[in-house]
Amino acid sequence: MRRILFFILCAHFVSPTVAFANCRQALAIGLDVSGSVDLREYRLQIDGLVAALNHPEVTKILLAMPSAPVSLLVYEWSGPDDQELLVGWTPITGQDALQNVSKTLAQTQRREATPGTALGTAMQIGADYLDQMASCWKRTLDLSGDGKSNLGPRPRHVRETLMSSEITINALVIGSDAPAATDRRYVEIGELSAYFAAEVIMGADSFVQTALGFEDYANAMTQKLKRELAGIAVSALQ
Repeated sequence: MRRILFFILCAHFVSPTVAFANCRQALAIGLDVSGSVDLREYRLQIDGLVAALNHPEVTKILLAMPSAPVSLLVYEWSGPDDQELLVGWTPITGQDALQNVSKTLAQTQRREATPGTALGTAMQIGADYLDQMASCWKRTLDLSGDGKSNLGPRPRHVRETLMSSEITINALVIGSDAPAATDRRYVEIGELSAYFAAEVIMGADSFVQTALGFEDYANAMTQKLKRELAGIAVSALQ
């Protein structure tokens, strides 16, 4: 009886970190809502994320191990003092959990945001969120952005402070919505991808995914999630 009481008390006072001890991956997703993102582009980004999370191949990976689920968190970022949490840490233990996340995102409306692009601050905030999930097997920050940082700490300097944190930062770079036939469109996205590669991404197997405009965001996010999530799901199931 004493042993039973002991375990009941332990379960009651368990810390949030221990509660996620079987989390196979913590994935924090940061969405760019700075001044360069208009209302149409904002909607394409939010709806594109919902579509990507519900893509059959992504859903299959997310639900591969209900006993050791992926935990998702989604936040918006723009200026140094203008961040917003949209979805707190949510273990995707089944279809209902995924649908709840999707519903929350689908109902999200554009808020007033400062026009600046504080990419370094977005990295630090994402890392702070991942610190809450220290017991997960892998921790990944997924940052979307359509421009270079122009406010707050330089991303390169923030990355240097995060090197010992054992997190991975990947990027989804969104290029110009100019017509596909315009060569300059590919030059611009190449330059922006190189910037994110040099200043932002870090960790094992980190990478930059590109979207040729917000119209391509859903497809790019789908490919990104498949790449971010697949490896650990397959290795865990073997």
